[in-house]
Amino acid sequence: MTSMYADGSYLHNNPLWHTEDSAWKGDHIADILERNGISPRTVCEIGCGAGDILVHLSRRLAPGTQLVGYEISPDAYAICSPKAEGNLHYRLGDALDDPATFDVVMAIDVFEHVEDYFAFLRKLRGKGGYKIFHIPLELSAWMVARRQPLLRQRHSVGHLHHFSQETALATLEDTGYRIVDHCYTSGRTESSAIGWKTRLLKWPRKALYGVDPDTAARLLGGYSLLVVAE
Repeated sequence: MTSMYADGSYLHNNPLWHTEDSAWKGDHIADILERNGISPRTVCEIGCGAGDILVHLSRRLAPGTQLVGYEISPDAYAICSPKAEGNLHYRLGDALDDPATFDVVMAIDVFEHVEDYFAFLRKLRGKGGYKIFHIPLELSAWMVARRQPLLRQRHSVGHLHHFSQETALATLEDTGYRIVDHCYTSGRTESSAIGWKTRLLKWPRKALYGVDPDTAARLLGGYSLLVVAE
């Protein structure tokens, strides 16, 4: 599966490389850092893709904050590298092979792509102080009952593993992390870049979420988990 990031197939399936979601992800990340009183001087993103989350964060974080994005895909690096400027840099390669450490290390929609994600998470712990994870919660009743969407996620965006809130948090704890804070995000209700089928479920999702967020995530899906951990 890892060949899809180098042979052009991921770019073919996702020509925007998810730039349409970057601003709202960046805002959620900045908000959760502020809520927990975390003011980093150095930030890195592992698997930064098109690089726009870091671009957005560079405008929200304190002036002079150093931001570095690592990307293993030559296609993604070709998209993100021209965006480097001032205190924002991009590197082609595996961040875990670089001895540099950071105040905050981000893996935004990343470890569900990694074959041995337990080893990846254990190694990532040494990269810095606080870690920010964004994890799609694809184990919902709606997704599992339909079967095909999970396979589609596997082949179009390379999701090898699927999580609920409970299994995502348990995975982080099992690999040695202490959970500091977490919250839901919803690309299906917050992002404007959604198709007509998703729009049909937008208001039922929002209505159920207003009553019981956990049930909304478990039944209807469309949510991810944003986590701050040490």
